[in-house]
Amino acid sequence: MERGSFAARHDFDALPLSPDVDVRCAQFSEIAALSEMARRLVPGVQIGAVDLARYYALDPESILTFSRKGHLVGGMAFLFLNEHGHDALLLDEICLTAPEVRYLALADEDVSAIYIWAIAATGRGIAGLGKASAHLRQVRFRDADCYAQPSTVAGREIMKATGFAPIASFQPDLWCYERPWHRQPLRMPGAIIQARSFADARH
Repeated sequence: MERGSFAARHDFDALPLSPDVDVRCAQFSEIAALSEMARRLVPGVQIGAVDLARYYALDPESILTFSRKGHLVGGMAFLFLNEHGHDALLLDEICLTAPEVRYLALADEDVSAIYIWAIAATGRGIAGLGKASAHLRQVRFRDADCYAQPSTVAGREIMKATGFAPIASFQPDLWCYERPWHRQPLRMPGAIIQARSFADARH
């Protein structure tokens, strides 16, 4: 995943919005620098600027930049998967280093799952995660759970600290963050009694 400490524990959708780090959709002119940063900081990343630019052209919202005082301090890339891509991810039938376009959601298509392709950050750049998670709460993305495969110890710690957990799948070491609004409410006895009392009061 990325470098940098992330000791505080917050749900991914409740991360604080740091005023020190600006997060926005990348510009085409930044793709080469982001590609170089990802290859330098994230083990196993091999995608070059040309290929990254191709995915950027398909969906400019899939790459974010983190900057502080006008300097690039990080970036984050996503694969917005359609239903077929979601299934392929869980079944280990998708090449995550060079995913086929047929697995990616089109701009007018529902996003079924979000795969965090890479997080690369230096210094305080990791604080940009809060605004990145806000980006993923837009209408287009908010119904999609998030997936990732941490590739470093620091990345694994970030997953643990933000509500991700390993899941059973054919895809090795796949972690999932279930959006809060997808989670089943706890069936507490008190809540059941209260619900019954409310129903009785209506009759």
